[in-house]
Amino acid sequence: MQFKTLLTSTILAGTCHYSVALYAAPAPAEIIKTYADIALATYEDSLNSAKDLQLSTNNLLENPTQASLDKARTAWIAARVPYQQSEVFRFGNLLVDDWEGRVNAWPLDEGLIDYVDSGYYGSESDENTLYRANVIANTSLRVGGVQIDASHITPEFLSDTLHEVDGIEANVATGYHAIEFLLWGQDLNGTSPGAGNRPATDFNLEHCTGGHCDRRRDYLQAATQLLITDLQEMVDNWKEGGEARQQISEKSEKHAIATILTGMGSLAYGELAGERTKLGLMLHDPEEEHDCFSDNTHWSHYYDAKGIRNVYQGSYTRIDGSTVSGPSLSDYVAAQAAVTNQNMLNKLQTTENAAQKLVDRAAQGETFDVLIGEGNTSGNLVVQNFVDALTEETRAIENIIALLHLEGIQLEGSDSLDNPAQVLE
Repeated sequence: MQFKTLLTSTILAGTCHYSVALYAAPAPAEIIKTYADIALATYEDSLNSAKDLQLSTNNLLENPTQASLDKARTAWIAARVPYQQSEVFRFGNLLVDDWEGRVNAWPLDEGLIDYVDSGYYGSESDENTLYRANVIANTSLRVGGVQIDASHITPEFLSDTLHEVDGIEANVATGYHAIEFLLWGQDLNGTSPGAGNRPATDFNLEHCTGGHCDRRRDYLQAATQLLITDLQEMVDNWKEGGEARQQISEKSEKHAIATILTGMGSLAYGELAGERTKLGLMLHDPEEEHDCFSDNTHWSHYYDAKGIRNVYQGSYTRIDGSTVSGPSLSDYVAAQAAVTNQNMLNKLQTTENAAQKLVDRAAQGETFDVLIGEGNTSGNLVVQNFVDALTEETRAIENIIALLHLEGIQLEGSDSLDNPAQVLE
């Protein structure tokens, strides 16, 4: 095969910057289309897997046994696979970021929702007067001197009234993690092995444990239906003519590419390396674990990192095994600086390898909360290696930003990485 040497210009820079390339770069409009197509496919898979989750939770409520509870938990874990790969569309796309808090907000003060273990959870919080509100057990709440009717637990009540009630972000009432808590209950194992262990009888009307099983069932049904409604909204946003697709398509080529890189870099560094990983490691605190009730954090981290790779390489493998792909940012960078592109690909692979180590250790019984435990030297190192890989990946993203002469990009940071002394105060 013969390659034709072409002179390509960095059209995003606003100035001409010529370099020798082995092939013509794809047009930015083609890259943006691939990006939007992958977003649509990822959210479609998230929606379909949430519908599968609803079927499993309905079966649990019809027949509340350990077997049906286990199947619902398995469906929840499966639903995380496509959704976590969608998080790369945050940060640069304000529409997605504004919506994301409804479906994946964490950490949450679970005492708002249901019963908790006082010895583990505590009885009150200086920051949250609804820390132990337990809406499942109570048909009314008092917020700021106002009595709120909580007699009917519906999707509308959860989204419009309870979620982030009193303006407190930890009052998470909707989304994946509220459902996770309902399916697993609290993880009372600290940094020792073991996830939450809610009994199936918590959903049994005839042999109810935990009290108020009728309202717990209502909550699970409402939260699951609301998740489907919210995911359908985001699917519609990325369809042809949808608001999210239209917003990025209407941006200048320079700003559209900047949006993609902002999402990649902010997820890699501030969010995943920092808030979701390094913070928990520094504090040796399982309460900082992303999927803290199910102990599924290793997979959530793996697929978050996978989503970044999907966007850069312009390819997403759907849950049915088919592939959505097209001209990519990687192609564009390679046409201008092959070394810069290869460096990015190498960093992505290093991150995936480090994430795989988290998965491998979890398979051996050392889930994320065990790995971050104080005194677990080898486990801590596995987690730190993941942080380091993501940090180096972010440096590669910054190199691409410099190559393309993109200005004004601000990647999300984290005190755990940028100002660790403040975290430990």
